Amino acid sequence: MKPLSPLLVEPLVRAALLEDLGRAGDITTDTVVPADRRASVRLVARDPGVVAGTDLAAAAFRLVDPAIGVDVALPDGSRVRPGDVVATVSGPARAVLTAERVALNFLGHLSGVATATAQIADAIAHTTTRVTCTRKTTPGLRALEKHAVVAGGGVNHRFGLDDAVLIKDNHIALAGGVREAIARARAGVGHLVKIEVEVDTLDQLREVLTDPVDAVLLDNMTPETLREAVELVAGRMVTEASGRLTAETAPVIAATGVDLMSAGWITHSAPVLDLGLDVAD
Repeated sequence: MKPLSPLLVEPLVRAALLEDLGRAGDITTDTVVPADRRASVRLVARDPGVVAGTDLAAAAFRLVDPAIGVDVALPDGSRVRPGDVVATVSGPARAVLTAERVALNFLGHLSGVATATAQIADAIAHTTTRVTCTRKTTPGLRALEKHAVVAGGGVNHRFGLDDAVLIKDNHIALAGGVREAIARARAGVGHLVKIEVEVDTLDQLREVLTDPVDAVLLDNMTPETLREAVELVAGRMVTEASGRLTAETAPVIAATGVDLMSAGWITHSAPVLDLGLDVAD
């Protein structure tokens, strides 16, 4: 898959390194490890999953010392099993150990997001429904986490409030109704901006269908109601289901025929994928 831009990666990794190194640097490594010692280490998967964040891990090592070499064997999107070597890192030992935690923090978190996404994507692979993410992301890391979602086989929702119009229940309440909210949105944005409306009931959906928009978010509906909603839409809008999405519930939701299913937890609460750094023999 397409690598992340260095313009995005380097400032984030640099900030993480500055946070970790503080004012005095890595006083443990600098006092314990001889200055002339070199090291060759492997980034190894401890659990099965999907890799994401290799660009950030590599950047962490290289920013600490450009003399460090990083050879990525399993790039983002790769499936791993326990014991698989994701990358080999070699260079000045002090620099390697200093960058270790920041590299593993990014790699473990983003691989966790990719793995959580893959669990859902695998569960619905036999259908045409796709899993997508939300704006429920770690502040400052949204682009990285959305990259990880794609690595896991998902697709991206909007990246921010300026990407597209998503009219939710509070917008509807303050605008004076569904149709008024849609009319105001159409009048206020350009012709290339897509509009999605969130609905909780079939009655709200029918109101939207009097003047269809680009997509409809079917929020917290039962599978039976979702199936009826998809039949009512009849292909006139993209359908997205949200609420109660797990790898276990995903096949039932996908069976209703929705185009997309969204989940916030795959970015904000995905368990870290356990990866470690082992000194090579």
